[in-house]
Amino acid sequence: MKRKNWKHLMMLFMLVAAVGMVAAGCGNNNTASGGSNTGSANTGGAAATEAPAEAAVVTLGLLPSIDAIPFIIAHEQGFDKEHNVNLDIQTFKSAKDRDVAFQAGKVDGISADLVAISIYNEAGLDVKITSTTTGEFDLLTGNDEIQDVKDLKGKTVILSKNTSTQYTVAMMLKQAGLSEADITVSEVPQIPTRLELLKNKKADAAVLPEPFVTMGESAGLRVLSSTHSAGVNPFVLAFPQSVIDAKPQAIRDMYAAYNEAVEYMKSHDQAEYMDLIIKEVGYPETLKDEIKVPEYQPANQVDVKEVEAAFAWARETGLLTKNISAEDVISDVQFKN
Repeated sequence: MKRKNWKHLMMLFMLVAAVGMVAAGCGNNNTASGGSNTGSANTGGAAATEAPAEAAVVTLGLLPSIDAIPFIIAHEQGFDKEHNVNLDIQTFKSAKDRDVAFQAGKVDGISADLVAISIYNEAGLDVKITSTTTGEFDLLTGNDEIQDVKDLKGKTVILSKNTSTQYTVAMMLKQAGLSEADITVSEVPQIPTRLELLKNKKADAAVLPEPFVTMGESAGLRVLSSTHSAGVNPFVLAFPQSVIDAKPQAIRDMYAAYNEAVEYMKSHDQAEYMDLIIKEVGYPETLKDEIKVPEYQPANQVDVKEVEAAFAWARETGLLTKNISAEDVISDVQFKN
């Protein structure tokens, strides 16, 4: 009997030892992964060992213009990863190509314009402005007879219809005492093609963004006016409300990366990131010393008056018939009151 009890005691001892070894092994595994083998489930020790959430992807559809640069810098310098977001940047040669991708759901957000916002919402798409961007349109000419915007009467102007290029020209003409009826519009959506046509004297003037303005000036073209001198700012970043609802934190993280990129460009010499701009935005290498990067500001929300002015023009041209106000198309996902 004693021998039997002793045998049971030895088996129990061996079982306890085995359990202890398993527990020790588990404790070593927790330590190796950065956890603690002293925490209990009740104190949240397990939660402390969880890995950070995987970075959300925000796909942006951008045009090859200066408003794309901070986003490109944010991604290339890894500022997006630092803020737990992955910027997937896709560039398009024309607004129409961008719109096709946007409507097909291939991009989350886009660098857009206020006229496009009116068209999207007129079509029943719930698209919201999340911020302005730093953009610029210039009106260029190679015709020596044209020295001012008022000289465009009876002339041909290349632009993309039903976009802010047309809206910008309309505002410039109005300030010069003219109307759209005073010019002949040539519809050319592709930005590089506009420049080539103007250089080859196939039109009298054209609306272009950077870097094509610098390229045009280097070829002898002259700037008649710009969105800056005309006091027009139609450039925005926009997302469908469905994406804003699904990725609100990712959008805020995107803007944190954007703002960090702005600060980076302020504190670093332009030469340090110029090669990247030439590669991604399309500046020719030969114009490297002529490129002037604007003084970017942190992201800010659009001015309601700018939206109202663009929507008024859209109504005049028949692009907007619905009763949509500026407040209806502005999101507070980044700029809460």
